[in-house]
Amino acid sequence: MKVLHLLASPFFSGPAESLTQLALAQRALGHEVSIAVDRKRATTAAEELAVPRLAQLGLLAEVGLELSVKSSPLAVARDIKALKALAVDVVHCHFSHDHLLARWGRPRGATLVRSIHAPRSVRRLMPVADAWTVPFDGLAARLGRKRLMVLPPIVSKRFVPSANRAEVRRRLELPDVPLVGMVSTFQRARRHSLGVDAFAALAKRRPEAHLVLIGDGELEAEVRAQVKASGLAARVHFVGYQRGDAFVQWLQALDEVWVLGLGNDYSARAAAQARAAGVRVLGVDEGALSALSDVVVAPQADAIAGAALGPGRRQVALEPAEAVAARVMALYESARSPR
Repeated sequence: MKVLHLLASPFFSGPAESLTQLALAQRALGHEVSIAVDRKRATTAAEELAVPRLAQLGLLAEVGLELSVKSSPLAVARDIKALKALAVDVVHCHFSHDHLLARWGRPRGATLVRSIHAPRSVRRLMPVADAWTVPFDGLAARLGRKRLMVLPPIVSKRFVPSANRAEVRRRLELPDVPLVGMVSTFQRARRHSLGVDAFAALAKRRPEAHLVLIGDGELEAEVRAQVKASGLAARVHFVGYQRGDAFVQWLQALDEVWVLGLGNDYSARAAAQARAAGVRVLGVDEGALSALSDVVVAPQADAIAGAALGPGRRQVALEPAEAVAARVMALYESARSPR
């Protein structure tokens, strides 16, 4: 089967990483799979651009689409024409812009699939699709479509527990003390400010603990100022955006990850990656976090601090990429009825 994924974003963040793992697994099953992304925005002040990563993996679709929410009406019209001319079996849309584009530019005979990655994408009126995916069970009932599956986060096999956490910390120049971390772009929805307040409360009970903040973003300066004002600068580590094996090592160094809010990926990929790396997960009740966290707390500093670095661990089985890809392909097949 020839599958084209549409992702109207230039960033290798949010759904892009799980989508990449899905595409690789679909390809491993013998299908021809590629991903088209935003080609208009070619620079970024934070995070990582998707084009170089997808090109390196051989997944980048060179199909003449600009595929950007910043596109002019003329560019959108060109994209509709270019998409309609393609010969593919499945167009799998991941953002609202993709779905609208495919509504008018669906290639002849192609099956149209839409993934909803965050509840805010669900609207009263949405373009039709032959099949749907959602990131957590609660959204499935709300969407109420016939051909629908819950698409879990797909975690690369490189995320494994470290055989020697103390050695990983030594390499990263981190102290061998209780370490909690947050792993996300510095955005309001991720609640870094709440995390700093919670760590300040935790520090009163566990004065030896340190906080590691992995990521970058527009609010980083604001969070740094909050840390300094709280007198915690010596125990909070800003380590910047990390990728690949380096990111895995930073996760492996931690005792616990706090996921205090989700952005545009409600499958809670960061929680799944942390679990795979052997790290305890503390999360709030958003999206798939309640299913992937060892402990679920209210988004309040005292609640977070009170549950942090505790003994409780849950057994959560993460579905292998190959199994998820096979279920997605079965969804495609079920939707390929004559129209």
